[in-house]
Amino acid sequence: MGFILSVLYIVTYYLTPVTIFGPLAAFRIELILAALVIVLSLPRLAGSTVLKTPQSLALMGLTLAVFSSVMIAQHWGSGAIEAMLGFIPCALAYYLATIHGNTKKRLQILVLLLLFTCLFIIVRGSIELESGVSYNDADPMGFNSSPYLFPMKNDSGELFFRLRGLGMINDPNDLGQLLVCTIPLVFFFWRQKKLLSNIFTVLLPVSILLLGAFFTHSRGALLALMAILIVAARRRIGMVPALVLGVGVFAASMAMHFSGGRDISTGAGADRTALWSDGMEILKSHPLFGVGLGEFADNCDGCGHTAHNSLVVCAAELGSFGLFFWCMFLFPTLRDALLLASPNKVSEGDSFLPLKGPNSMWNGKQEVIDKEEINRLGRLLVLSLTGFLVTGWFLSRAYVLTLFFLGGMVEVVYEMALQRGMVPPRLPLVRNVWYSAGLAVALLLLMYVLLRTVNITH
Repeated sequence: MGFILSVLYIVTYYLTPVTIFGPLAAFRIELILAALVIVLSLPRLAGSTVLKTPQSLALMGLTLAVFSSVMIAQHWGSGAIEAMLGFIPCALAYYLATIHGNTKKRLQILVLLLLFTCLFIIVRGSIELESGVSYNDADPMGFNSSPYLFPMKNDSGELFFRLRGLGMINDPNDLGQLLVCTIPLVFFFWRQKKLLSNIFTVLLPVSILLLGAFFTHSRGALLALMAILIVAARRRIGMVPALVLGVGVFAASMAMHFSGGRDISTGAGADRTALWSDGMEILKSHPLFGVGLGEFADNCDGCGHTAHNSLVVCAAELGSFGLFFWCMFLFPTLRDALLLASPNKVSEGDSFLPLKGPNSMWNGKQEVIDKEEINRLGRLLVLSLTGFLVTGWFLSRAYVLTLFFLGGMVEVVYEMALQRGMVPPRLPLVRNVWYSAGLAVALLLLMYVLLRTVNITH
């Protein structure tokens, strides 16, 4: 029951309570659902290793950072509590994925819910685009009758529509991020020498997701897809041919107006880099706890925009305190995913492991997962994280559910391999702390060098 409610909880997050529950959403049914999920998860928590992971401590630290950022910067107790309660539902995804998605079959079900969410939005948006979108001729940018289509003008002043989602993914770029993260995960269903099955369970859904990414006209999604292609192809054809392939696909996508007629260049991104500079200035003036969760737009010299960069928005809003814990979640997640994807780091171990106790899907059943499968799942998770991080470089999405959800999936696969003796134990907490602090410093230096380079070239 806890797993089923967890699936429903995550779908509700992406599609909004109104879409899932209709009129019942007025009774804040999503809060009731969250409470039920937490209560039903408590018995399984005792037999789970989730609290032993550094990501769990990082999320606790991030929760404290969210509260402190508002409390200290704005001296607003009720606002700090509200900000914390807004963050916890996203962080909860890590615990739900780790506690309940603890077998390959359950991971596949979690991927299915992401796929269902994406397909639902693509189909609804396509239907509305085909049926015609009404807009105000006098001010076409000011009115749009469709919740799944976002109107805007390209560099030539032509009006076009971009596919978007609902709720927390109601921006086309947010939907693009979810789509590019989901595409590699669909290959969880790939089966060797099963061509017909793979066509319907993998290739067809991926084609639809790629079409949906095209209709978002998200430049960040295009760059992420290129990065995923390069990382995936590098292993088979080498880095240089993979780069050539990626550049070729990028050029072809631009020729097909993937970006909707908008340029991708340093000049076209000047406004965005200006926001990054504002964010770094905010960090200088509020180095420890930032200006408060969601307060970037009100503290960037009246720009009224967010940072359009996950690193910058986290550093500016939560300060170095929050950025450290964000990196403390990110570092072990990336480290574990990369280790799982490396054939040299994963040993043969015991692929035949009986599932016992509260963490089994069915008591008495057994799940066979060998080294090759662990490597394959690890590579797919690396590709999904690549998509998230590349799009996240152009989006202010440092603390969204998708990141914590992917982190939970990584730790589930790592725990599978760990129980089978295929991978070494997780890094000690002290080493994670030092590496995470180093990552935070390295990312800030990277941003500083990037901004200095952009300023010099202009």
